[in-house]
Amino acid sequence: MPETTMGPILKPGQLLARGVCRHLMDLDFACLEEFTPERGKRVDVMAVGPKGEIWVIECKSSRADYQSDGKWEGYLDWCDRYFWAVDEGFPTELLPVDTGLLIADAYDAEIIRMAPESKLPGARRTALTRRFARHSAMRLQGLRDPGV
Repeated sequence: MPETTMGPILKPGQLLARGVCRHLMDLDFACLEEFTPERGKRVDVMAVGPKGEIWVIECKSSRADYQSDGKWEGYLDWCDRYFWAVDEGFPTELLPVDTGLLIADAYDAEIIRMAPESKLPGARRTALTRRFARHSAMRLQGLRDPGV
């Protein structure tokens, strides 16, 4: 990713993800961007809440970005709640009404519509929580010791 004197240049979806993560941190969630719950799936944001609840948030920066995403329904099996995060100019009528909605920018977000809850099975929650923890620790180690 190109660097500037102010840090990396982020794409529109990455800016939305940053705002979403900032908002969810205020709600006591731990977030990972670009997390892979299983091989072949990559979610924009996965968040684990203070009671162990798992949310997936897909960030869409445009109508074309949303319409080209045919894999989102496969993420429903990997979370207790599923959300879309879009900016305030996005045509939200395109988004399924039985999913959550956040309006976001690079600095914050707001939950407009709470996603319905669909509890993960216990074994999947355990495996996913362990994967989340390991992935988080490995990212932290990579930041602390980039040569490894």
